[in-house]
This record gives sequence, structure tokens and C-alpha cells, in this order.
Amino acid sequence: MTVEVISVGTELLLGNIVNTNTQYLAEKCAGLGLTMYYQSVVGDNEERMTASFRQAFERSDVVILTGGLGPTEDDLTKEVCAKVLGLPLVLHERSRQRIADYFVRTSRKNITENNWKQAMIPEGAIVLDNDNGTAPGLIVEADNLSVILLPGPPNELKPLFEGKVVPYLKKRSPFTICSAMVKLIGVGESRAETMIKDMIDGQTNPTIATYAKTGECDIRVTARAANEAEAMELINPAVEELFKRFGDNIYTTHEEETLEQTVVRLLKEKGLTVTTAESCTGGLVAARLINVSGASDVIKSGFITYCDETKHSILGVPTELLESYSAVSEQVAEAMALGGAKAAGADACLSVTGIAGPDGGTEEKPVGLVYVGCHFGEKTVVREFRMRGNREKIREQAVVQALDLLRRRLITDMGE
Repeated sequence: MTVEVISVGTELLLGNIVNTNTQYLAEKCAGLGLTMYYQSVVGDNEERMTASFRQAFERSDVVILTGGLGPTEDDLTKEVCAKVLGLPLVLHERSRQRIADYFVRTSRKNITENNWKQAMIPEGAIVLDNDNGTAPGLIVEADNLSVILLPGPPNELKPLFEGKVVPYLKKRSPFTICSAMVKLIGVGESRAETMIKDMIDGQTNPTIATYAKTGECDIRVTARAANEAEAMELINPAVEELFKRFGDNIYTTHEEETLEQTVVRLLKEKGLTVTTAESCTGGLVAARLINVSGASDVIKSGFITYCDETKHSILGVPTELLESYSAVSEQVAEAMALGGAKAAGADACLSVTGIAGPDGGTEEKPVGLVYVGCHFGEKTVVREFRMRGNREKIREQAVVQALDLLRRRLITDMGE
């Protein structure tokens, strides 16, 4: 079954808004085993939208239209879709009432007339109630074609897609489609693909695909079968083979689990606490951990020691180390990790010091040089990294490496 995504909005063409919806939908559709050949963006122009929609409707089984469902005159997606399919627009009373209720809940007394436009739907459409906005999602079926209309704001699109569109697509598929996400760290996408090239070249069912992220690489294994049990029987041997090849570079096989969630989970399971001592990352390591619900059970505190004075006064880094080796050094990273653990009374401490740039680098210590330290138990380990990219990229990579170092220490040093 082929699927196509068309994003509607002149603001996307102008670059005023980053089109994250297409990336999200492409990844989710791949996980459902759907084949995607085309993605496109079209502005708020009826003529060009008509041409784009007609072409997509002729060549794909499922077409997902995002954006252009709002109350203003340039919100034309629903109207153009209905016109192309030859369907009249009719009032959907439940949607009209939900719009009225929304304005009451948000204490808005004056409802302008154009808002009721959002309650008009193509005749016969399946209405997807939107709990996060006023414009409902829609599914229009015509012959062997399904057209799915979703609002543009991601906080509206994602809940609708996951809660209502995914079940619909699964029912429409003649197969049960299951997938597993194997998440790696410490292995880049090109190396990961090389290590499993024989699996990719020989794939039929299940299929295997790699996805690169900052400092990470995901491998999705997707299978089609008559039912979920049969699909998992196809997936499990492939996942087992990936564990043989990548070992502890795999931090989870749960798609929704992030690296920081893995770290917090391990800390909770072992009844341990952690603190951070950060220089160039400026609190980003602590922020990633704090993003996890329940992180307060394991995080003692976080120290941002950006200058030499605070490294000495807060973390107790000896002045002679700073003078002899400079703040960006293995010795100082080690002292920061040890000092942070002592200052917070934590079982573990992650330290980061480096040169994120664009200034400050030398031939001996270039931009991108980062030291990550981890004190745990009676041992402090420091890793040196030579990272590439702009300031933001270097800091993001440093955060990933810090979290991964703690993860590895928790696994190996506790006998797992």
C-alpha cells in the first residue's frame, strides 16, 4: 500500500515554519510498513493545490494532506479536496458544537462567523475529533483511495495520527504490520549500515532500515504477516542478530524510550543518584535528564561551572590542575566528576568540559575537543572526543556521549 504526503502552506515554502510534520509522518508510515514514493509542499493557491491533489490521488493508495484546515480564506485544503473528489461540503453538527464548546472553555465570547467553516466536511467523510484544536481531522474514502486531512500544528496532528489514523491504516492493510526499533549509540549510520549490509541486501520480510540522529543511529525492523504473533516471529531473529553485531551499543529496543529515559530507568532500578558538573554544555546534560518524568527520584543537583573560578570554588578542582593542563583537559574533567559527586553527595557524577567554538580553539586543542568524565563507585573514567559541527552540534553530541558513558558504567560496573 503506497502513501503520499502533501503539506499545504505558503509559510512552508517561504521557510517561515520548519516542516517537521512530513518527517514525523514519513517515519510513522515506514513503521506501519507503508511504501512512500512522494512528498511535496504546495502553497495556499487553489489552482496549484488542485493540480497537486489530482496527481497524488491518481498514483497513491493513501494521501495525507496536512495544514489548511483553519478558519481563514487561505485555508483551502478541505475545499479543494472536496472539489477534486466531486463531493459537496455539508455541515457536521458535532464538529460545530465542539467548536462552540471550545470557545466557551477558553473564555472567548465572540465567535467570528468564519470559525464555522471548520465544521463543514466533504459529504460522507469520517470525522476525527480534535481534542487540541478547533479543526477536526477527516478521512475521505473514494473507490480504492483514502485521503486523510490533518491540521497543521504538530500538537494537533500527532495525537490525531497516533490515536485515530494509525488504527484506521492498520485495518485497511491486508496484513498485520509490526516493527521493532533498535536504538544504537557509539556507531554512526554509515558504519552501522556497513555492519548489516548483508542483512539489508538480503531483506524481503522483515525489512531493515537505518535512521541517523545526533550521536545516535536507529535501526527499524518491520515485518508483515497474517497476525501480530507471526510478524514478531519474523522480527525477533533479526533483532537477536543485531544484538550479536552491536552488543552494548544498543541501549533500547523500545521505540518511545530515549537515551535519557534509559539512564533514569537504570538509576532507579539500582537505587542510585546522579549529579552533573558541566562547562561547555551549560546544563544541557541535566536538562535532558530532567526531561524524564520521575527524574527527581535520581537527580541530586546540577552544577554549571563555566569559568575556572567556579570549577575551583564549587567543585574543588585544584588550581594547579587548571594552570598546568587548562580547563579543557582529561585531568580537569576527572576532578570535576569527583568534585561534583562529593559536593552533591551523589552516587555518580557526569562532567563535561570542552571547546564548542566557534572561537577558542588552538592547534593543540581545536574546536570540538571535549572531555566527558563519569565518577561512579570508587572509579572515575574520562573519555576524549573530537567532535565536528557548529557550536550547537558539538554541545548536543557532548550531551549524548555523557549520557551514554553513564549508561555503560551502570551496565558494566554493576555486573549486568
